[in-house]
Amino acid sequence: MILTAIVTPFDGRGRVNEESFVALMRHLADNGSDGFVVAGTTGEASTLSDEEQLGLIELAVAERPGGKTIVAGTGTNDTRQAVRLTEAASELGVDATLSVTPYYNKPSRLGLKRHYEAVARATDRPVLLYNIPGRTATNMPPDLLAELAQIENIAGVKQANADELHPIDGLDLYAGDDKTFARTLDIGGAGGILVATHIVGNEMRRMVDEPTRRAEIDASLRDVYETLFLTSSPTCTKAALNLLGHDVGGLRLPLIEATEDELAEVRAMLLRHGLLDRERAQAPSTASASAPPVQARGA
Repeated sequence: MILTAIVTPFDGRGRVNEESFVALMRHLADNGSDGFVVAGTTGEASTLSDEEQLGLIELAVAERPGGKTIVAGTGTNDTRQAVRLTEAASELGVDATLSVTPYYNKPSRLGLKRHYEAVARATDRPVLLYNIPGRTATNMPPDLLAELAQIENIAGVKQANADELHPIDGLDLYAGDDKTFARTLDIGGAGGILVATHIVGNEMRRMVDEPTRRAEIDASLRDVYETLFLTSSPTCTKAALNLLGHDVGGLRLPLIEATEDELAEVRAMLLRHGLLDRERAQAPSTASASAPPVQARGA
């Protein structure tokens, strides 16, 4: 399964751009994605208010393209808040939730188990664990993941620790990085929660559908993966999407838009892959600040 960790578009006033979000979701559905992780790291969840986060999840469920999966990012480092968000997202009708390892406070092994027991009790939907020690400073090793798999409703793991990318009994395994997607499929994983699918979704779909050419396709996309992560995500992904005409706007501080050098590399990558013509490559990389604001639902 290919799940795109979808970006959160902002309008010229820095508000969530619901119209652009729905348009992007539909575009991705038509270009390789089986579903979406909404309000994850790539969706800048850390700078969304609870109201914005749950509003975006509600919008995704309401506007989901037919047959597509909606996974809500509901993890945080406060167990009570993670429980509240998981409960709320489940009530909104998501198919599953993604719960990142608590960050900054560095819980013990037993603390992690208690945290995920509480989160799993808050829903009747599958919970995907998210192991990304590079961001959280806490790793969940394979033996701990196997132990957590015994908790009812814990169904899978997004593994972003490439050194410990192994099948885990009782868990569906999802690649946590674009660059490990091919390897995850090769070892029998369920798929990936990916970023490059914003740009090359159909090619990444071919990695699922054409296993004999998987290594070749993966090699041809390595520069895409690298370019999109030249700096903190989703900086370069949003730059690429804007260049391609998707109007996802800028980022919220402390993240900033791509520098001139980064933007030049994004343009060059898009040109190499035939995704951008020379004329469009010279256009501004972000949505116009004068674009009319999108009216919030219920306003």
